[in-house]
Parts: sequence; C-alpha cells; structure tokens
Amino acid sequence: MKAKDTRLLSQDQLNDELLKLKKEQFNLRFQRATGQLEKTHRINQVRKDIALIKTILNEKSAKAEV
Repeated sequence: MKAKDTRLLSQDQLNDELLKLKKEQFNLRFQRATGQLEKTHRINQVRKDIALIKTILNEKSAKAEV
C-alpha cells in the first residue's frame, strides 16, 4: 500500500481498510501459532500498513481541527 494512494481515501474508507487489516493481522497470528503460516513477510507488511493508515487518519483529524 502506497502512502500517496492511501491519502486519497476518505476517513470512512480508511476506517474500513483499518478494520480489514486488523482482522487479517489476527488471522495471521493464529496461523503462525498453529504452524500454518506460509508467507511470514505478510505479518510485517500488515503491521506497516496499519501504522500508515493510523498516521494518515491522525493527520486528517488534525487538519480538520484547524
């Protein structure tokens, strides 16, 4: 996920994407715990995408307050 593309999304879309990523992160943790996880790099990608979306949401809320 690119920051440039993510900034174009609305807050509702960002919240939906954040929820989707958190569910995926939850499933990935279960797969890792049970030894079924094949794409181990996906855990780090999801974590970074969650951080990116949270950062952009904070920026948008700060911009709205000003």
